[in-house]
Amino acid sequence: MNPRSITFQLTAWYAALLTAAFLLLGVFLYFGMRHHLHRSLADSQSKRARVIADTLVARVPETGEAALPQEITDRYAPEINSRFIRITHRDRGVLYTSAAPRDASFDPALIAPVPQPVKKTFTRIEQPADGNDLLIVTVPHPAAGAPAYTVEAGAPLAAAQAVMRDWLFTLALAFPLVIAGALGGGWFLARRAFAPVERIIRSAEQITQHNLIERLPVARTGDELERLSAALNHMISRLDVAFQHNLRFMADASHELRTPLTIIRGELESLLTQSPPAPDLPERIGSALEEVERLTKIVESLFALSRLDAGEAQAESVRFDLAQLVASTAEQMCLLAEDKHITVTCRADGEVPVVGDRARLKQVVVNLLDNAIKYTPADGRVNLRTSTDASQAVLEIADTGIGIPADALPRVFERFFRVDKARARAMGGAGIGLSIVKAICVAHGGQVEVSSEEGRGSRFKVTLPLATAEIKKEGAHVVS
Repeated sequence: MNPRSITFQLTAWYAALLTAAFLLLGVFLYFGMRHHLHRSLADSQSKRARVIADTLVARVPETGEAALPQEITDRYAPEINSRFIRITHRDRGVLYTSAAPRDASFDPALIAPVPQPVKKTFTRIEQPADGNDLLIVTVPHPAAGAPAYTVEAGAPLAAAQAVMRDWLFTLALAFPLVIAGALGGGWFLARRAFAPVERIIRSAEQITQHNLIERLPVARTGDELERLSAALNHMISRLDVAFQHNLRFMADASHELRTPLTIIRGELESLLTQSPPAPDLPERIGSALEEVERLTKIVESLFALSRLDAGEAQAESVRFDLAQLVASTAEQMCLLAEDKHITVTCRADGEVPVVGDRARLKQVVVNLLDNAIKYTPADGRVNLRTSTDASQAVLEIADTGIGIPADALPRVFERFFRVDKARARAMGGAGIGLSIVKAICVAHGGQVEVSSEEGRGSRFKVTLPLATAEIKKEGAHVVS
């Protein structure tokens, strides 16, 4: 048995609490029973003393004090019933004391008289030298005024003490049984409660990267274990999706890198085997350099994605104006648009303050604007607009390009996904730019959305948290 296991600890706590409850209940019952027995004995002795005072002592003026001993013996027989009775006069001292009982349970001579005068009824426990305790009730007579007599009636506590000893003996016998029952019951309940956990553990140990389709058993109990199993199954589902995504990513990356490497290898091997050198040598070297440049861009994009996945999106987080960044970036890229006779318009509706990595967010603008220019025909338009919406900064880039098919929209942000692979390859795209855009936006607490209609253009919308609610109005800025 592992003392650090939850089952052991729950069993120990259960047994300890049940034992403590049993002990507290035993103590409560012991003192409650003791109080009840003493009270019952005291009530009976009080009634006896009052009867003696009201009947026998009250008749002393008529019968005389000499008749008291005989009357008490005839009516109560204290020696036979093992009772103690004593009558004391305030001035003349003890008038009557019962003789020693036949069972010799106590000696009346060892019980000291109470100081006179006694003004109220009280109860006491005497412990004579012989060791047998007596409970004695003292009653004054008459009850009002100046009492002349004191009546004492008592009985041994031996019977009550015997009952208490039997009770303690019963508790002592029951205590080990209660402890054993608590341990056994606690162990059984803990094992039963954690049986689903054992099944979850056994199932989880069998799940590897090769069978992530498997799921943990879910006990429909409505408790925390059901929630735990469901949460773990959701986590396994997410891991399965991430693992499959990584597998596709590795396959796509391998495919993207394999093609240019094959071209470069073929070109270089051809150059080595030709003698004399081919007349088209410069052209072939240029082709190899183009492929090297394409490989460099793919590797740089993969490196950027890996850094974003590692949480390094905001190496330098500062506050800046997104509208100004978008306008300056559009001005820098206007030469690309001029070659295709495309008009780029940037409209900034006031200051748009954000906090983040300026270089990373500029990369978002560059990638989206570069895509818009690439896939927009000659004499088309690309519109950029920055604004604020509640607590968000908004960047919209719309073009009049070829658009994106509806079935491809859900996948445009996947790595290495291209709507038309042949056309994208011809334009130098590897299908990573939009993945980088999404990763940067998510790392800055924002998001990116796309809407498009094939043949009529696309619109990308980026939302980021605003740095402040203070907005300054400015005019539009146009770059063409």
